[in-house]
Amino acid sequence: MNINILITGADGQLGKTLKDSSLNLNDGYSLTFVAKAELNITNPKKIETFLNKKKYHYCINCAAYTNVDQAEETPEIAFKVNAEAVKYLAEACKKTKTVLIHISTDYVFDGNKQTPYTEEDVPNPINAYGKSKLLGEHYIQNIVDKYFIIRASWLYSKYGKNFLKTIVKKVKQDEKLKVISSQTGTPTSCEDLSKFIFQLIVSKNTSYGIYNFSAKGKTTWYEFALIIAKHFSEYDLSKIVPVKKFESKAKRPTYSVLDNSKSQQLIYNQKFWQKSVDKIVANILNN
Repeated sequence: MNINILITGADGQLGKTLKDSSLNLNDGYSLTFVAKAELNITNPKKIETFLNKKKYHYCINCAAYTNVDQAEETPEIAFKVNAEAVKYLAEACKKTKTVLIHISTDYVFDGNKQTPYTEEDVPNPINAYGKSKLLGEHYIQNIVDKYFIIRASWLYSKYGKNFLKTIVKKVKQDEKLKVISSQTGTPTSCEDLSKFIFQLIVSKNTSYGIYNFSAKGKTTWYEFALIIAKHFSEYDLSKIVPVKKFESKAKRPTYSVLDNSKSQQLIYNQKFWQKSVDKIVANILNN
């Protein structure tokens, strides 16, 4: 019997990376990738109709509103996509007995801790984006029994818009950069996250609940930028200047390192963040 998997938000960086990673799955898995144009998850009727067309065993929800600063000005959009739409998806998954795999964020925490956040720590988001993602988590927990909520941090890939690609572009243009050095977290490759998601499915894991997922180690945005820039031998690293404060509409946690020991029990040889960064930057430069 084929295991049918639906991936929503397939046009985003994680959705595209999952599509690449799915090539490593064996023939027993059938994947359906849908972008917003094909399935807008803010429309509950369309979700229910779509999930009733075919028996899906898993739904991986990659659809999200991720513009942290813009969410402060238009929180209603963030809550519509990250919370209300997630509720509709959870309700449809409950009716169709589909396991829901949902991607959340380290920004559900306030950053006041100085040790890695565990799955048991009480969330306290300090911006609209984090609040919308936390409400989405609550809807899932209240509606479905079979779910995986994966809290990921500082995601990047070769696709879409993300910090790594922005730094690569600016370094190529030989620009001077000011990068925040007062926020600590863990850059996490969408490739590594994709492998973890498929590991949950392939291993037939039924230990449902919340999982933190990130690479090993921790860093600041400034140090992250330096590691990226080191791939460009002609670039003068002194052009990247650390700053303690940066004008932005949204507050961000000063510390959002995740304790990923629970997820590491399922993933062997999880990489330190620098190795995954090196791999993605090299991939970008070679294409």
